[in-house]
Amino acid sequence: MSIGWTPIAEEAERAARLRHPDRHSMPKPAHRRILTVANQKGGVGKTTSTVNIAAALAMHGLRVLVVDLDPQGNASTALGVEHRAGTPSIYEALLGEIGIVEAAAVSTASDNLLCVPATIDLAGAEIELVSMVARESRLRQALSDEVLDELAVDYVLIDCPPSLGLLTVNALVAAAEVLIPIQCEYYALEGLGQLLSNIDLVRSHLNTALHVSTILLTMYDGRTKLADQVTSEVRQHFGGTVLRTVIPRSVKVSEAPGYSQTVLAYDPGSRGAMSYVDAAREIALYGSRMGGPETNGA
Repeated sequence: MSIGWTPIAEEAERAARLRHPDRHSMPKPAHRRILTVANQKGGVGKTTSTVNIAAALAMHGLRVLVVDLDPQGNASTALGVEHRAGTPSIYEALLGEIGIVEAAAVSTASDNLLCVPATIDLAGAEIELVSMVARESRLRQALSDEVLDELAVDYVLIDCPPSLGLLTVNALVAAAEVLIPIQCEYYALEGLGQLLSNIDLVRSHLNTALHVSTILLTMYDGRTKLADQVTSEVRQHFGGTVLRTVIPRSVKVSEAPGYSQTVLAYDPGSRGAMSYVDAAREIALYGSRMGGPETNGA
């Protein structure tokens, strides 16, 4: 006798898919993709989205490098990578003291996932970079094609601080694509015009390849009419750039970093975990169909 569908059965099936990702591998991109995850508005799920999309891609057969460019180091924490003061980090790489290969550490989330951590030293980097030659291009130089070939990565995801300072400009100059997380809440689009304006400025003067390729809706609460209104407004404004997958508001997603884990490791059967897997799959499928090379413009 068949039991039929139950919520527990569905969750068990989801968890099984995550625990056996080799059976559900994601396609490699036509060309290596470098995405900067940016939104100067805090609390929109930027770092959470960076680490969970990276982990989902890595768990499903792709090799991924996360660059933690936020002095808070939250991405490093979530990926289980050491980032105490004195640890080789993105700070030294920006100053040219070490290479990205020396700073990259393997994440506890997956052997396919590398992270260049951020230490507290990065907090002063914006001031130090001001007087440097080609200060806006330090990260692009560090992430040269030769370096990324040596690391053999398919994807690079750069997690930015919640500001539009010199670190974020470096991230925009180093990437070909921008992924913008937008929360499904009141004031969701506030300040977005400034970010898009800065992206246009960087494209005009420093990186002609740069474009917004992906919008991800986060913190969706299906119980509120507001969430649907924001979702509709964003889709109307940005069209096909917006992923079909929407990330739900989730306690599990919020709890996971406290255990130095992604939500995929913390609770693989949760709606939050599966939503990030679905979002990563959309990104991977788009990448596999891309016609022209997406480079970092170096």
